[in-house]
Amino acid sequence: MAYVATRGGERAIEQSERLYREDLGRIDKTRVDAIAKSMPYLLDRVMGEASLYAPELAALALAQSGGDLYEAVLLLRAYRTTQPRLAIAEPVRQKDLFTVRRISAAFKDIPGGQILGPTLDYSHRLLNIDVLNGADFVPEPVEQAAEPAPATQPSLADWQKAQGLIADFQSEPVPLEEIPDVTREPLLFPASRAHKLQSLARADTGGTLALGYSTMRGYGNVHPTVNELRLAEAPVRIRHPRGTIFSAGRVRISQAEIISKAKGLQLGFSATFGWNEVKVIAAASLDLASTQEKPHPASNEEFVLYHTEPVEASGFCIHFKLPHYVTFQSSLDAIRKVKTDKPANKAAVPQADAARQAELEKAMS
Repeated sequence: MAYVATRGGERAIEQSERLYREDLGRIDKTRVDAIAKSMPYLLDRVMGEASLYAPELAALALAQSGGDLYEAVLLLRAYRTTQPRLAIAEPVRQKDLFTVRRISAAFKDIPGGQILGPTLDYSHRLLNIDVLNGADFVPEPVEQAAEPAPATQPSLADWQKAQGLIADFQSEPVPLEEIPDVTREPLLFPASRAHKLQSLARADTGGTLALGYSTMRGYGNVHPTVNELRLAEAPVRIRHPRGTIFSAGRVRISQAEIISKAKGLQLGFSATFGWNEVKVIAAASLDLASTQEKPHPASNEEFVLYHTEPVEASGFCIHFKLPHYVTFQSSLDAIRKVKTDKPANKAAVPQADAARQAELEKAMS
């Protein structure tokens, strides 16, 4: 596409940015800290879609963007590209997760038990209007459990495999350095499962939900049941150049396994940075849908992975705001030419028909 410069020049562009910044007001450390403390789930969504776990930077991105999620994700991804990769962390197993919430809709009594953890699933959705009238909302303290749940929980899928309920696919371990990285390598189709799961991990939450919902309500043949849903903190363990493995901290993660009864018991999986239940359930449904026969758009991996990429999709959408004068004027010129030539074309048609009729009569005689 052809673009031309917006009239007004550099000064107009500079002033338009100043106008935007003025609307947001002053940004300081106190404001960034307030965002980080008051909106942890929003930070989790930004970090997940940006593929960068950095709560303070995510809060800064939200402050700079005024809460525009796509702009915040773009800011965080752009920053990520400027940082060197120091090491590759060791693989994280389910049994090593510091589990805060763990539920299953498929089995009531699961090894380790159900852990509700933090959730609004069973609460009334009511606005606390009193806050607007000056009253403070102070959450009630959590009561100490008589028997706290264990910090780690076994894998439900491993238990199901041992029971012969689902297939146990054994594969050769892949060296860490050979695992593809979708943040550094182009996505090619057919996509490897590693690339697919990485793309879904940082996919747009809204887009993932929309496509996942379409498979759930009948457009596909995947009607999911949550096999296991976890909100947890994953240990980040790094191998020192001298060989010692040490802990670099923990990060919040969500993971979901969904199970479908369409053809036997099959599992779909998804995991992402931060606590974002709706995304991992929808993404796990899309993971399973991509393996089904007779795919519809939401089970076509190319369709799903391209159209749930938040930065590319939002960037392509908003680029239409940029000047398209040349291409649009070219289209208008073509339309005008067609309209101008239309009367002449109409007049030429009878003459051409008469000439063809004369030739036909001559040939017959």
